[in-house]
Amino acid sequence: MTRVAVVLMNLGGPDSIEAVRPFLANLFSDPAIIGLPGLLRLPLAHLIAWRRGPVARDIYGRLGGRSPLLANTEAQARALEGALGPGYRCFVAMRYWHPMSIETVRAVAEWTPDEIVCLPLYPQFSTTTTASSLVMWRGAAARQGPTRIVCCYPREQGFVEAIVGLIRPALEAASGTGKPFRLLLTAHGLPKKIIDRGDPYPDQVEQTAAAVVAALARPELDWRVCYQSRVGPLEWIGPATDEEIRRAGEDGVALVVAPISFVSEHSETLVELDLDYRSLAEGAGVPTYHRVPTVGLEPAFIGSLAKLVNRALAGPVA
Repeated sequence: MTRVAVVLMNLGGPDSIEAVRPFLANLFSDPAIIGLPGLLRLPLAHLIAWRRGPVARDIYGRLGGRSPLLANTEAQARALEGALGPGYRCFVAMRYWHPMSIETVRAVAEWTPDEIVCLPLYPQFSTTTTASSLVMWRGAAARQGPTRIVCCYPREQGFVEAIVGLIRPALEAASGTGKPFRLLLTAHGLPKKIIDRGDPYPDQVEQTAAAVVAALARPELDWRVCYQSRVGPLEWIGPATDEEIRRAGEDGVALVVAPISFVSEHSETLVELDLDYRSLAEGAGVPTYHRVPTVGLEPAFIGSLAKLVNRALAGPVA
């Protein structure tokens, strides 16, 4: 039987309060995030980590002192193994905290697979996420032989079906009040200068949004795409999710907020969307605020990941 190792790639998150600052240093040391020469980038990364540390520690303190992303990604790995069947084993490689690529490469090598498939858990491609994770993997696995790669899947049927299946109950709840409501499809933002360099991320976010709205089949639906998690002084792509929440308050419409670039719960959903933005909505006069879960372990999503893996195995080696 052919043995296939599937490497699920994700951002990662600190596993303790003490890990917050080194996690941030790893993040901002990435040349895909800060495009300066190493002699300038590395000291700057540590400075940013020091300055943002207190805010980030507060965020993870509200989550019990650690990020849930690894546990949620491990659960997706086990679910994907079940969907793929015998001969497949799923591993996890995080970009900025453990287990990182160098650790996962060793675990994969010990299992001695015949094939390796890298599966980024970023549905929409960006140089700051998918490409960065793949560069790190290639550097760590240079002697592991060819690897097959799933690039991106902004309109993959099962992914879209899973989002739609989670949005529908929230829309029904919002429409049951008899008041007007609006659907916000929110994604992680990026600095505009990264997009100006040709990054396809916002185009693929728009593809996901268009596919979701088409599948919802509600011609009268009031909806828009927005971007969250803006930090720092740079200009970011928009519109910003917090600005759209304030606009909804001004318009007197209820909100259904659905994340479409995150596939599992973590700080940007459990804290930013559930706590900070909910509080913002209440203060802005939004009548009701409904947050849609991420696709997580939804069968349609896990099934779509299995199809992507098998499609990669049938294609050329990267």
